[in-house]
Amino acid sequence: MAQRETPRPPEGAGTILGDIVDAAAESAGASGTPGTAMPRRDSAIGRLLLARTRPRILLILLASLGPGLIAANAGNDAGGIATYATTGASYGYSLLWVFPLIIIALAVVQEMAARMGAATGKGLSDLIRENFSIHITTLVMLALFIANALTVVTEFLGISASVDLVVPNGRFLVLPIAAIIWFMVVRSDYSVVEKVFLAMTLVFFAYPVSAILAHPNWGEAAHSTVVPTFHGSVGYLLTIAALIGTSITPYMQVYVQSAIAEKGITARDYLPEKIGVYVGSLFAMLVAAFIVIATAAKLYPNPNIETAAQAAQALAPLAGPAAKYLFAVGLFGASMLAAAVLPLATAYSVTEALGVESGQSQSFRQAPIFMSLFTGLIAIGAIIAAFIPVSVIKVLFITQVIDAVLLPFVLFPIVRLASDRRIMGDLVNGPVYAAIARVAAVIISILALAVMAGSIGQALGFGF
Repeated sequence: MAQRETPRPPEGAGTILGDIVDAAAESAGASGTPGTAMPRRDSAIGRLLLARTRPRILLILLASLGPGLIAANAGNDAGGIATYATTGASYGYSLLWVFPLIIIALAVVQEMAARMGAATGKGLSDLIRENFSIHITTLVMLALFIANALTVVTEFLGISASVDLVVPNGRFLVLPIAAIIWFMVVRSDYSVVEKVFLAMTLVFFAYPVSAILAHPNWGEAAHSTVVPTFHGSVGYLLTIAALIGTSITPYMQVYVQSAIAEKGITARDYLPEKIGVYVGSLFAMLVAAFIVIATAAKLYPNPNIETAAQAAQALAPLAGPAAKYLFAVGLFGASMLAAAVLPLATAYSVTEALGVESGQSQSFRQAPIFMSLFTGLIAIGAIIAAFIPVSVIKVLFITQVIDAVLLPFVLFPIVRLASDRRIMGDLVNGPVYAAIARVAAVIISILALAVMAGSIGQALGFGF
């Protein structure tokens, strides 16, 4: 099947993998076999072979970092932090059992999206447009756009809240910060942006440290992780839905597939990206679980967290009186990460569905719709965050619930596409993998329906 040519990073573009390979090539150059050509530097499989010329495990691990890690940790954004903090403060350790299930579901879904990018060289919206009817394509794109547009606003609310912790009434600073994000993505080389995104994930290490220093009840936490507890209340269902919605947000799948397609990763050199997806999923959910543990140890029971300052108390064991400043740094970095990734993912999804030029490396002249969408989403999110005062934590939490409700509209097309050998070739889903993916999609769909039914019933006064 003919595939669209996907732009590859130029020779010597300075990507993370390229830098690693340069070092590996230098160390391996003296030991090369005479008459044997070195693998091409612009081939990812060549890069991995170079890295393996000597047993350099660190190089191989670093080679796996990329879209998978970025996308998974973008889920630990402002909405994620608010959701995890609310979960720990409201329910203690009792919802930790959800995280092992989310780790499996997140890794499976993200890996399928990444594999589709490598197998086809196309983004998710491209494949949906080519393989589904116009009605289904429109429905999926509408769900993606609604979820993403709402989440973009929450990212800038997170930036605003983090700034406000340090500079009272400083939420208007979100406007120049938005300009910096725009410039960083539009005017910088992708490799530079990628390194910035990866560096931002380092702020998440504050939460595991704080959780340990808070001296939680580890026995109870371990028990709650392996023994599920259930409550029939709408609040409990909403919290589970929010945990799923913030951990497997629709834009993450769009971003990781499009990023891998644009980087020119193919089926032959997909292994490092697969490792990156699994490592990123595990790392992101471990951090999320530690946020719940930290807030459970310090704040439970407190079901009425409404401000970033209240959530910051979970970091008190680590930073003491400076907890709010450390929280501000973490919230700022997480929000900045997602505030750049999310508008990109939205622009990818819309332009690919329309079949027009897309790509972060393109100019306004080359991809006017893509760049206009990206710019417009940033501008709208920043303006709302700067000028409309809201209860940040509640808005962030509700947005994650909406993401969970919309998630099945994206999951089922992903499962179907990744299970089609005509599209995927040798990278098609195996039977076990496909079964896990379908079960995850069905469970999330049932939960989404239960949340909607419970919310409607509660609104009608049925006392759920």
